[in-house]
Amino acid sequence: MKSYQDLTAWQKVFALCVDVYEVTKRFPKTETYALASQMQRAAVSIPSNIAEGFGRRTTADFLHSLYIAYGSICELETQILLTSKLGYQKLKETERLRQELGDAERLTKALIKSLEKKRSAGQSRQ
Repeated sequence: MKSYQDLTAWQKVFALCVDVYEVTKRFPKTETYALASQMQRAAVSIPSNIAEGFGRRTTADFLHSLYIAYGSICELETQILLTSKLGYQKLKETERLRQELGDAERLTKALIKSLEKKRSAGQSRQ
């Protein structure tokens, strides 16, 4: 793997990030610097942390960044649920975002599990 962009997890969360920006464009103007901005920051944090972790030197550093990305996934899910309850997005948009978020969560967890396994195998050989 040559780049973080080759990671399926990064590709999925990057697409999710673009979708979050598209959805939040239609929020009420009163939310521009509030919930819309918060959602955008959480969404950007996910692929950014995966990319940063990939660029780090150690598996431990990559895992740390992945856990931060996972935290942002949970944060974004909460915000999507809230904006849905407030009627800022259509039910179809909410369902689509939650589906994308679920995919992102599964892929991020799988990457974490894989790296934890790699780290454990490396430690048991020492």
